[in-house]
Amino acid sequence: MDRLESMDVFVKAVDLGSFAAAAAALDLSGPMVGKHVRFLEERLGVRLINRTTRRQSLTDFGRAYYERCRIVLAEAQAADALAADQLSEPRGKLRVTMPAHFGRHCVTPILLAFARRYPTLELDLSLSDRFADLVEDGFDLAIRTGTLDDRAGVIARRVARQRMIVCASPSYIESFGRPLQPEDIASHQAIIYRRLGQALQPWLFPRDEDSVAEIIPAGRLRLDDLDAIAYAATDGMGLAWLPYWLVRDRIEDGTLVRLLPEQRDYPYDCHALWLQTPHLPLKVRLAVDALAAGLPKMMS
Repeated sequence: MDRLESMDVFVKAVDLGSFAAAAAALDLSGPMVGKHVRFLEERLGVRLINRTTRRQSLTDFGRAYYERCRIVLAEAQAADALAADQLSEPRGKLRVTMPAHFGRHCVTPILLAFARRYPTLELDLSLSDRFADLVEDGFDLAIRTGTLDDRAGVIARRVARQRMIVCASPSYIESFGRPLQPEDIASHQAIIYRRLGQALQPWLFPRDEDSVAEIIPAGRLRLDDLDAIAYAATDGMGLAWLPYWLVRDRIEDGTLVRLLPEQRDYPYDCHALWLQTPHLPLKVRLAVDALAAGLPKMMS
């Protein structure tokens, strides 16, 4: 007899409470269910189920073996599903939550190209700076930037690193000069990113491999949109700490100037998060691979 098949029959008999119910569920005869269980018992040399004419009950060993069989069968099903994935393509609905600005400019174009490649896939994208919950809100995938909370049951993969730089317009530099080191930022007007209800975030500058300088900017402008901050900086309203990819064109055309060129850029990590599962759905795995391949090209 096949051992996995016998394990499956044994687990079904335990779950349903009788050999007869397992036989009906598996389209087997009652004696055949008994043969599968006896095969396991003879192979193991231990009784799994105490059987009488009126009832059956697991032995202590049978209870422990039942739990192990469930794990083995789940892993076998996951392996079969993985093999099936290789012969199929992603399909169904893929629900993704992401920060509004990073999602609009960087994540969405990659996922739209991903959807064009697989016409049987549906996209359901949520662009919001609210931290949605994967379980409660029913998302397959979440994109996060910055430091992650350590949450049990959630897998994270870094898919990109944003280079954060300080910049200002030529008109601001002409009027107020330029900082020569991070500590000088405190004496300048800064355009500050701040989300409603959250504390002011410091600007970060690597010092060595193990330390980061935190500079608290000062300024009279506080905005919760990075595009708006870039526009305000271009208009000469102050210094801005922004992802390089966002202001690359402005720096190249001279409307913004990169400051502190000798200072190493702070790498702001971007992660894809999904729930831990015995078998990662093909649509999630391929979407994460597409983001990991496409996002770094945008960041350079």
